[in-house]
Amino acid sequence: MALLEVEGLRVRFDTEDGPLQAVDGVSLSVEAGRVLGIVGESGSGKSVTALATMGLVPGRIEGRARFEGRDLLALSPEEMRRVRGHEIAIVFQDPLSSLHPFYRVGRQLAEAVRVHQDVSRRAARARAVELLGLVGVPEPAERVDAYPHQLSGGMRQRAMIAMALANDPRLLIADEPTTALDVTVQAQILALLRRLQEERGMAIVIITHDLGVVAELADDVAVMYAGQIVERAPVERLFAAPEHPYTWGLLRSMPRLDVPRERELVPIPGRPPSLVHPPGGCRFHPRCPYVRDPHREVEPALEPVPGDEGHAVACLLDPATRRRLWREPAP
Repeated sequence: MALLEVEGLRVRFDTEDGPLQAVDGVSLSVEAGRVLGIVGESGSGKSVTALATMGLVPGRIEGRARFEGRDLLALSPEEMRRVRGHEIAIVFQDPLSSLHPFYRVGRQLAEAVRVHQDVSRRAARARAVELLGLVGVPEPAERVDAYPHQLSGGMRQRAMIAMALANDPRLLIADEPTTALDVTVQAQILALLRRLQEERGMAIVIITHDLGVVAELADDVAVMYAGQIVERAPVERLFAAPEHPYTWGLLRSMPRLDVPRERELVPIPGRPPSLVHPPGGCRFHPRCPYVRDPHREVEPALEPVPGDEGHAVACLLDPATRRRLWREPAP
């Protein structure tokens, strides 16, 4: 049974230009002890999908988000506050803006503990020191009294992860956890998340635009484009035999060690569509080099790939054509 199961999630924002459908019919699941990567370009709806399940977006939300059988979208604000930070925790993209600049890191960690646990200030502070040590912050007994600006970007991100782990959540949502960090620190943060996930058996949803992060950490992948999931697969299958032209574009636009060095990177042409006035039919067709009829109004459904368990794709090309095109050089 899935720990978190999202069905038909839709999130709409009212704007001056009209309704903006940021998320349109997203369904996904993550099992206990596994890591789900949600990948796509900026503005594809990745973060909104995760935040909506936590009740952290102001838009109009429809659908279901079952966590251990409970529909999170049907909970009262008070019930949702008990879930957030205790059973489900989140690591936000920018730790400098997520941590309060006027309070010491230890005080903020201790507050996260005391919100959900009936413990003394002394015990909460001791727990804060323990958490900083758990995530690899050197000299945690001293760093607990530091202000956020006194820590490096990597240390602040570790502090955010420590805060998320304060109450032993079953599910951790990490929203672009390695953005703005150098490559060495990125590797350390990913290794830390993997170690914590294995030691604690918790599930992780990692949101990223970086397929390298997905390859390093995820067990399963959902590829999002223009508010919809266009491909879903185990991570090995996604890299070995991707089925959607958008996924091909993401893979061909990133450096890889398993292809000849002289092969050029191929960027995806064009720009993502407006979510106020999205194109009809397949939303990727204005940018797809393989589109048969740009004016087709048929919207592809996310359907299983024949003979490939756990793999689903939303594409109007038939499976044989997709597999042939993936093996050919990019147009």
